[in-house]
Amino acid sequence: MKDPIAREVHKRTRRSILAGLAGAVIGISGWKWLFSQERDEGLPWPLRRVLGLNETLASACYSNSRLTPQPPAPAPGSPIRINGPLGLESPVDFTQWSLRIAGPFEGEYEKEFSLDEIRKMPRTETTTELKCIEGWTERFSYSGVKFSDFLVQLGRPDRPAYVGFETPDGEYYVSLDMDSMLHPQTLLAYEMNGKPLLIAHGAPLRLLVPVKYGIKSLKRVGTITFSDERLPDYWAERGYDWYAGL
Repeated sequence: MKDPIAREVHKRTRRSILAGLAGAVIGISGWKWLFSQERDEGLPWPLRRVLGLNETLASACYSNSRLTPQPPAPAPGSPIRINGPLGLESPVDFTQWSLRIAGPFEGEYEKEFSLDEIRKMPRTETTTELKCIEGWTERFSYSGVKFSDFLVQLGRPDRPAYVGFETPDGEYYVSLDMDSMLHPQTLLAYEMNGKPLLIAHGAPLRLLVPVKYGIKSLKRVGTITFSDERLPDYWAERGYDWYAGL
């Protein structure tokens, strides 16, 4: 006759094995079902709905009065981590570079700005942290034109719901909500850590949006497009969160 303790251990072990097998079957079945569903912008639609819910909650909590952390500025010229070359691989003649503006603004509206013209606009300097979706954070200072001030320079009171940014070669593009673009720390930057932008960091002009993950801070801006419809976004098309808020 088996020892009562041994019998109980045997019984519990068998239950655990059966429960584990049942859980594995349910998990595998659920996984197969999930990834057999229709795709929505690169993701199975249930996952895209979850990201949509995250966006709704994040945007409801968003406020332009809340600033991101503002640590002490690094020493001028301090090196800054490079976070990807997308849109920077094609050569650009900086002497011929200009920032092109496109979008409705109550009808088709196009304009171009040289870097000298942008540098003459009201200058803003700030320090913050860039947060990457890979999990690292970089502290840096940057200088340029607040996007809200840039809109004033355009001379139009219209505020379409979305803004799109694209590199000159069209290889990288992002879209953002206008509320985030009007945040006081959102800049079109031409300097980082007290020095002009390096090619690896998006020279001659890049976008910096501290209230978003780094994937939204497009380097080497070539075109800005305004729209009342959500514009294409490189990483959202590849299954990432479109809103990408912090």
